[in-house]
Amino acid sequence: MKYRCIIVDDEELARRLIKNHLDQLEDFEIVASCASAIEASKILKKETVDLLFLDIEMPVLRGTDFFQNLIQKPKVIFTTAYRDYAVDGFELNAVDYLLKPITFGRFFKAIEKFLAQQQQTNSAIDEIKQPTADKNYVFVRKDRKQVKVFFDDILYIQSVKDYINIITQAENHLTKHSMNAFIAEIDSRFIRVHRSYIINRDKMTAFTKNDIEINQFEIPIGDSYRSKVEELIKK
Repeated sequence: MKYRCIIVDDEELARRLIKNHLDQLEDFEIVASCASAIEASKILKKETVDLLFLDIEMPVLRGTDFFQNLIQKPKVIFTTAYRDYAVDGFELNAVDYLLKPITFGRFFKAIEKFLAQQQQTNSAIDEIKQPTADKNYVFVRKDRKQVKVFFDDILYIQSVKDYINIITQAENHLTKHSMNAFIAEIDSRFIRVHRSYIINRDKMTAFTKNDIEINQFEIPIGDSYRSKVEELIKK
């Protein structure tokens, strides 16, 4: 698998330097090299992109303003000649913030951060057990009792701090349980679509790129889960 990247910087020399750094890495390909955020916006409407290398201080539209207004946000590594913008970058949940001129050593460290985040996201999504023939339910603690909840009845599960709320057609079950631990107890019909939500894909009534509908409920799809969720839904 190759990660698809866009380089966005109004300085040609800066774009060329990032390209040279990326050329040394096997797992990355450059989709486009853009001189402005407007140019990058057109590319993003047509192409799937995993990672943006985005300059902050550019004419017409600053990189941070451009990224903040994107509906579907790829991962981003901000680049700039000014230290003062570091806080802005990290407030937008950037993978990293690189100060020009960018050495390969510092660039490689940012790439390692990106790869670690990707691995963490993929591991969380893949935490789905295959169904077993002899178990189609789970017991959850509620009101000092262990209550049997059948998988077929579950619409979705929501994380609420140290609890999970299991939403079924008939009632809700709020129980003290971690989301990750609960994933290990359910089968492959359940998909984690957001840090705080797991859905039963058999109960889906509609979906968009941003959310999934189950009856009257709308469940958001997290940015970092979107591509994997689309793959699993198609299957």
